Amino acid sequence: MKDDPLRNAVECIARGGIAGIPTETYYGLAVDPENEEALERLFRIKMRPESKPVLVLISCREQLESLVADIPDTYVELMDEFWPGPLTLVFQARAGVSSLLTAGTGTVGIRQTPHPVARAMIESIGKPITATSANISGQPPASSAADVCRMFGKEIDCIVDGGESGEKMPSTVVRPRGDEFCIERHGVVDLRSRFSLCY
Repeated sequence: MKDDPLRNAVECIARGGIAGIPTETYYGLAVDPENEEALERLFRIKMRPESKPVLVLISCREQLESLVADIPDTYVELMDEFWPGPLTLVFQARAGVSSLLTAGTGTVGIRQTPHPVARAMIESIGKPITATSANISGQPPASSAADVCRMFGKEIDCIVDGGESGEKMPSTVVRPRGDEFCIERHGVVDLRSRFSLCY
């Protein structure tokens, strides 16, 4: 039987491995967000500061329940308009979510992916996966499977080739600021008419 890259990646993540996968923006590095060893390895190979949280992809809103403490009304409006899509929302994390995932902030960034490969992987695994950008911290994110291979080589366990990424911008990130919300990172979804930039 011919190898199925998607199935191989799903099995890789289930075993605690790291997979390079295409998303609706750039390529990402996917691990099981409940696997502490996989998260530690992810930080290590990316050379990512442990003070920076790792975002998570979901395939449906029901999966928020395992990750977030509550869903603000403002987020419901944004989800209705822009999800699935390249909008990452920062939520108060539910008790029990790994402090590695949240980087000790008590918050977790999440977006519902429209990408068919990423969505199929989440549905096959049956729970969310990480999708932090596939790059060494501080370097440009990978736009292709070849980029991921060049950056990480055998440091990761498998790569799903989804072709060249269509977007040349990252996801937009919105987070709480007191009782309001602000744009932590301007990206594909332009919300500058609704929220100010964080400071």
